Amino acid sequence: MDLVALRRDVHAHPEPAFCEVRTAATVLAHLRELPVEVRTGVAAMRREGVPAYPDEATLRDFADRAVATGADAADVRRFATEGTAIVADLAGRRPGPVWALRFDMDALPVTEADDPAHTPAADGFRSRYEGFMHACGHDGHVAIGLALARRLADRDFPGTVRFLFQPAEEGGRGARAMLAADAVAGVDRFLAVHLGLDLPATTVAAGITGIFATTKMRARFTGVASHAAAAPEDGRNALLAAATAVLGIHGLPRFSAADTRVNVGTLHAGGNVNIVPAAAELTCEARSKDGAVNADLTERIKQVLCGAAQAQGVAVEIEETGGSTSLDCDDELLDAVLAAASATGHGERALRTHEMGGSDDASLFAEAVQRAGGLATYTVIGGGNPAPHHNPYFDVDEAALPVAVGMLEALVRQTTRTDDNT
Repeated sequence: MDLVALRRDVHAHPEPAFCEVRTAATVLAHLRELPVEVRTGVAAMRREGVPAYPDEATLRDFADRAVATGADAADVRRFATEGTAIVADLAGRRPGPVWALRFDMDALPVTEADDPAHTPAADGFRSRYEGFMHACGHDGHVAIGLALARRLADRDFPGTVRFLFQPAEEGGRGARAMLAADAVAGVDRFLAVHLGLDLPATTVAAGITGIFATTKMRARFTGVASHAAAAPEDGRNALLAAATAVLGIHGLPRFSAADTRVNVGTLHAGGNVNIVPAAAELTCEARSKDGAVNADLTERIKQVLCGAAQAQGVAVEIEETGGSTSLDCDDELLDAVLAAASATGHGERALRTHEMGGSDDASLFAEAVQRAGGLATYTVIGGGNPAPHHNPYFDVDEAALPVAVGMLEALVRQTTRTDDNT
């Protein structure tokens, strides 16, 4: 398998949350060549109750793009209809733990830089889907997961490896959908791998600290339209309520117990300059490094939204559209990852932990495994990123890809006393 070519193919065809039909079809095509048990559709995720799921027109658009660029039409239709998550189990030849390894697949609504200084543009694998981009390294994650599965196809390892190819990490919706299908049931050890996060290229961090719990919300304000000059008193201004809420959210007090963040990301309202706006919609988020504080902050944001609506005499509907929790990595897995890094020649620069400063719904998988008595960690492979995550110039040093594959292979193949007694 050409690891770099695979990453570049996925990079050139970025698909946003739950629209990863071409990416999923690519993953499935590779998995069919391996001795794995594959689950898709309702066996891998549940669409029911997923907030802000793409509409049929959007899914059809990405399906058409996928088929036009060579993806298998039947597979694409299946993923567009049933969901894009894939769970694949690869059983080793000896008893041992059940690993679950998460590889997210979705891209972002970012327009990629068209600049010769940007390697994807210079080397011909810039996004072909204008307005969408792999600006967080998930293209590399997909390639790492498939290369690892191929390396482990000899089944010369203890236990079982479960590959979780996850949709919709951005926005924090995909893990919940997969958990609803019992994606990590029976798992003893969970690991998510991520490229970048401001680490030097090929540096391994066995775990992370400072991951934010987060809640994503959408608020829809509904008022009454009226003529802005002839009868403004007959109107109920939804835009004014939303604007009041924006200021109120950003004015919330900070917490002494934990680091917090708030942000209003979008605000859409109005139709004409002389009409009192009858509708407005905003999206916002709360974050904290403490899950309880995040829950408190979320409730305060909801109070601000309701108070702003009441003050302007409009109605408001609040929907939680995604989220994730905080994460504490287990020492035993940190030790195991560091040992694997050393075994593959990357121990000297390896770190036990690295400050993340963001959110990832892999934390929900980790939480589920830990609650069932298992272990979890979130491992970072430095990508030498020339620009920040979610930036039009984001890229990863492709030298990090084989480092990640080799380290994960060594981790799975490790045989410890714990493994032998599992």
